[in-house]
Amino acid sequence: MISAEPVILVNPGGTYADIAFAPRGAAQQLWKCRNHEIMIAGPAETGKTYACLQKLDTLAWIFPGMTGAIIRKTRATMTGSVLATFENKVLPSDTPVQKFGGEHAEWYDYPNGSRIYVGGMDKADKVLSSERDVIYVNQAEELTLDDWEKLTTRCTGRAGIMPYAQIIGDCNPGTSFHWILQRAKSGVLTVFESRHEDNPVLYTETGELTKQGKVTMGILDNLTGVRLQRLRYGRWVSAEGQVYESWDRAVHLIDPFIIPKEWTRFRAVDFGFTNPFVCHWYAVDPDGRLYLYRELYQTQLLVEDAAKEIKRLSEGEIIETTVCDHDAEDRATLEKHGVPTTAAKKAVKTGIEAVQVRLRKAGDGKPRLFIFKNALVQPDKRLLETKKPYCTEQEIEGYVWLKPADGRAAKEQPNPVDDHGMDTMRYAVMHLESPDQSYLTMISTR
Repeated sequence: MISAEPVILVNPGGTYADIAFAPRGAAQQLWKCRNHEIMIAGPAETGKTYACLQKLDTLAWIFPGMTGAIIRKTRATMTGSVLATFENKVLPSDTPVQKFGGEHAEWYDYPNGSRIYVGGMDKADKVLSSERDVIYVNQAEELTLDDWEKLTTRCTGRAGIMPYAQIIGDCNPGTSFHWILQRAKSGVLTVFESRHEDNPVLYTETGELTKQGKVTMGILDNLTGVRLQRLRYGRWVSAEGQVYESWDRAVHLIDPFIIPKEWTRFRAVDFGFTNPFVCHWYAVDPDGRLYLYRELYQTQLLVEDAAKEIKRLSEGEIIETTVCDHDAEDRATLEKHGVPTTAAKKAVKTGIEAVQVRLRKAGDGKPRLFIFKNALVQPDKRLLETKKPYCTEQEIEGYVWLKPADGRAAKEQPNPVDDHGMDTMRYAVMHLESPDQSYLTMISTR
């Protein structure tokens, strides 16, 4: 049973009460609900984030001294996305709300004593150091169940300012077995299904597309594969013919740790400009496990500029080599600017099989390939706007085999779409598996 509160259609802050917010559909249900765990789910661009931020802002005004938080998987992905929406669309230009922390906000203070903290789950200790009245999680599908449950322990009602504590999430659909669906099925999490017609920026009240709606829906209609199903149509589906079926976010995505200096490190690069330029930093532990601990994933990045950034990010680290795609000119540019390279072993089928083996759990119950949760240096705004993958992790679930045609055997080759991080990872694994690597021999004798 959903307990209700009145829907407040204007911000009660006093300085911009003429700005009305009239939520529709799932957004209105979200506003009325006082249940402890609630989620607004649906395809991209339905107004989910805006509705959640409007509610969080309103609660901060209604309950003086309230403490809230805006959370996402990583802090780096927040500035140009959810916080931009909060500052530019929810808070007016003459807002009395003060931001602290400079460009990378740490918290927002309200004149009535309310405070909203900001943080990613990769750097959540300060944000979650004490009890919060309300926590809003942006892109909750990117979190693990452990992440979500950790947040629920910081939002139990002990803060005591609001008459109820609440953890609010928004999410795009994920796999058909995602923890969000399982938690909703158990009755612990209340989920509201949002649709594009709920967003007044896209559709009029009579159901007609606006000018912006035509642009936005055109972008979504051009998506392919599992991203089309999830971000355009709002379906919780797993990719048919997924190449890396053993991939499990709960297993392969791990909290970052300090990498010992004696571990071998190397980089892998897949060149691009219109498509992303991808650089991975890897570390190898004494048991041969491979850790992707840093990632540069950027469009419209000149190789010369990429080389400078690679050197800056690698400062103080001993890097064995940089395994690259075979473009001679681009490799020469990297080397000219102080980034020595090694030609990648590009056999696709062999490389995929090597990655598949590493993703499977070995005899000790652990896989041999991991990705740090905060590996991405900075998200690409162009990729965020066009709803394309903006890091390697986001490519994996949509990386599928081409469907057989003209008598070709199934699983002969992967679909070469949004595979830039996949190519880079394959180069890295093939480099590590190569028998001529001296450190591999060293590892095998330990």
